[in-house]
Amino acid sequence: MNQNKKEVLGGVFWKFSERILAQFVSTIVAIVLARLLSPGEYGMISMVTVFITIANVFVVSGFGTALIQKQDADNIDFSTVFYFTLLFSAAVYLFLWFFSIPVSLFYNMPELKPVLRVLAVSIPIMGINSVQQAYVSRKMIFRKFFYATLFGTLISAAVGITMAYCGFGVWALVAQSLTNNVIDTLILQLSIDWKPIRVFSVRRLKGLFRYGWKLLLQSLILNLYSSLRSLLIGKFYTAEDLAYYTKGIRYPDLICSNIDTALNSVLFPAMSREQAAIERIKSMARRTTRISSYVLNPVLIGFIVIAEPFISILLTDKWLPAAPYLRIMCIVLLFRAPQTAILQAIKAVGRSDAILKADVPIRIFALIILVVSVKYGVIFVALSEIITTIVGSVFYMVVAKRIINYSPLEICSDFLWNTALSVWMGAAVWFAKYFWQLPNSTILIQILIGAAVYIMLSHFTGNESYHYIIQTGKEMLPSRKHRNGKKE
Repeated sequence: MNQNKKEVLGGVFWKFSERILAQFVSTIVAIVLARLLSPGEYGMISMVTVFITIANVFVVSGFGTALIQKQDADNIDFSTVFYFTLLFSAAVYLFLWFFSIPVSLFYNMPELKPVLRVLAVSIPIMGINSVQQAYVSRKMIFRKFFYATLFGTLISAAVGITMAYCGFGVWALVAQSLTNNVIDTLILQLSIDWKPIRVFSVRRLKGLFRYGWKLLLQSLILNLYSSLRSLLIGKFYTAEDLAYYTKGIRYPDLICSNIDTALNSVLFPAMSREQAAIERIKSMARRTTRISSYVLNPVLIGFIVIAEPFISILLTDKWLPAAPYLRIMCIVLLFRAPQTAILQAIKAVGRSDAILKADVPIRIFALIILVVSVKYGVIFVALSEIITTIVGSVFYMVVAKRIINYSPLEICSDFLWNTALSVWMGAAVWFAKYFWQLPNSTILIQILIGAAVYIMLSHFTGNESYHYIIQTGKEMLPSRKHRNGKKE
């Protein structure tokens, strides 16, 4: 195994381990909190999170990616971005402090004002964290993320559950989020060897901005659209409706985001090193599409099949209205694998303008569909995202063909075969419930049957991704044993 492949796989291992750890604990906490708190309290925090998410885009998007993509970035670049982000995030916080008044009036909920003001403290913290993450990603020392997340997640979990149990309501969710951000950032700052120096270069900042502003704008458009859905549901329907929608999309999005974050964090710096070799980047994008869809799509199909018992067992029956939204989100995320690979490849070659040009017409179309669908109910708002995703995938395919010569036929062949295998597996999981109907154990049997069927189908059909994963595992094991032998 060559050194570059080892570095990439090692990075994926640590980043994915960090995401699994964070989300395993977060999921347990979310289940406990969902049992202790009401859907209305979750809906309240969802309303506030809309504005925090949009504000965070201005602080964390663009410059971090530019630091990773720039081949000769040094401490002057990192320090410049650090000081700028710190000052700018403080200004954003002050804006949200005053903006909390019209927000509470818009929803006619005075209690939202203090919640937004306190939760907005996370914005300067995340600004600092974004520079740290850029440094770790550029150096590909993803083990640092693992340890920072370990302490941050566990401590914030204890804080959130304790406060919810003691009757603090929505403030338990606020405290959990803030504690996680503070501990994560503090430990990461103590563990990495980068510290800002007393230098600020306007020229360097302008150079990074020329690349980063397009990604910032693209991220802003994407988050505005996503946040607008929650804002409209919260305005025209009830806090409970928003809570069911938010909770329904959470779990499939959680899994998909973990895989995406792990791949993006490692794939982008790895591709940036190869930015002059288009064929090499295309090859990496194809491999990513295949592996990601092979791992992700069976999980999404499985969620579609077991939606109701999954929600009932984990969150209790009071959350069952979230099941349709969970299924719809799973369908949307089936298209995520090729989109992720394409976006990282295009960013790596320095064509952030192409991403922006593709996203603008997609979001204009999505906005029209959203405005129409919101009149008919929350379920139609969710269904509109399927249409938007299909249209967006077509746009991304066109851009991929033009920039890295990754054709629509190649893209479809790379992920549709894995999707077909996943559908066959889903059928087996569906029929399994008719042969095993013991309370609280049927879902476990379905999961085991699904895994067994998927592995067998992969083996007997000679699935390329399946054999690649097996072969890579065999290559990594001897090297680990060898290292252990040296230590002894």
